[in-house]
Amino acid sequence: MKKKITIIVSIIFGLIFLRYCITAFNTHMSKVNKQKVAMPEIVVDKVGSKDIIKSFESPARVVAKYQVNVEARIDGYLLRSYFKEGDFVKAGQVLFEIEPQEYQYALQQAQANLKSAKAKQVYYDKQSARAKQLVDHDYIAKADYDNAVAQRDSFRADYQRSLSAYKDARRNLGYTKVKAPVSGRVGMIDVTVGNFVRMNAGAMTTIYSVNPMYVAFPLEINDFNELVRIDGSANVNRKVEYIFSNGKKYELQGIQDFFDNKVDEASGTITLRATFKNDKHQLISGDYGRAIIYATKTDPTPIIPTKAIQENQEGKYVYKVDKNNIPTLTYIKVLEHKGDYTLIKEGVSIGDRIAVGGLQQIIPGTPAKIVNQLAEKPVKKPNIFVRIFRKIKQLIKGNK
Repeated sequence: MKKKITIIVSIIFGLIFLRYCITAFNTHMSKVNKQKVAMPEIVVDKVGSKDIIKSFESPARVVAKYQVNVEARIDGYLLRSYFKEGDFVKAGQVLFEIEPQEYQYALQQAQANLKSAKAKQVYYDKQSARAKQLVDHDYIAKADYDNAVAQRDSFRADYQRSLSAYKDARRNLGYTKVKAPVSGRVGMIDVTVGNFVRMNAGAMTTIYSVNPMYVAFPLEINDFNELVRIDGSANVNRKVEYIFSNGKKYELQGIQDFFDNKVDEASGTITLRATFKNDKHQLISGDYGRAIIYATKTDPTPIIPTKAIQENQEGKYVYKVDKNNIPTLTYIKVLEHKGDYTLIKEGVSIGDRIAVGGLQQIIPGTPAKIVNQLAEKPVKKPNIFVRIFRKIKQLIKGNK
């Protein structure tokens, strides 16, 4: 029994010594291998292409097609109001009434003056006609005829002045009924009944058009230039969608039919405007939301496998591989995710090579080995010394 134990102990010490020698050898070889830069293996794929209708999003504001201030055009006390705030009114509908008596009296006086001037004009027209007959037969002097013609012309001028005064008085009387200049929705009433209103003293209320409505939005000039490139022209009517501030999409689509003639230097944007139908009056002037504008033509867009995209604190990136198989970290902007694939807005171009496998092995700027697929790592088996030690342990347990 002791002999067996001695043999086993000798074997163990021999194995330990051998293990030490092999470990020293492995350490030496490991240092040698570390001096050699291992070339990582990566899988590379080309950036593909997909034809899509590109869209661009921007903050937006609803604007009435027209906004008209209703003002008094004469002075007087406000007698009546014929509408409620928020009502829809039609063009020509009476909104307010200003005390009319003063203007009725002025009209009556002007009418009387007009009748008097008309009568005098008729009389002197006849007098000048008679004078013409008399002077033709030398019954009166030429000077008397000239005097009759001058009186006729003077009273004709008086009649025209009286006629103008009559029309002006009638116009002022008409202004006592303040009418809606356009159709639309009435806003807040700024002057209440009983107050004295003055001509051009400010708006009594405001009328906003409700159908159609405008949606105005500032678009980054780079995005606008991209639309122009895709569509081939700036003068194109494009489809626009409006998103309310609560995230709900307006049920009808609008048409972008206007763009400004200048770029805002502070923001680098250009203002666009779309026209929307508003039969249900859901769009309210002044409301804020978002607008999405679509190109009219499709455009080839870079598309890559989603698994190739990584992210750090600075954003999303991929490894672009050049002709020398050197990977470079390249930041990208994502346009849209399509399941296993992602459309790219900026960063890579169609036909570029990117790494899609072996990403954890990549050292940016270090050449890599391109493979079709990564080889599976073999399962590591215990070395011979571990197996011998386990066998001895089993023998000892057996002898016990």
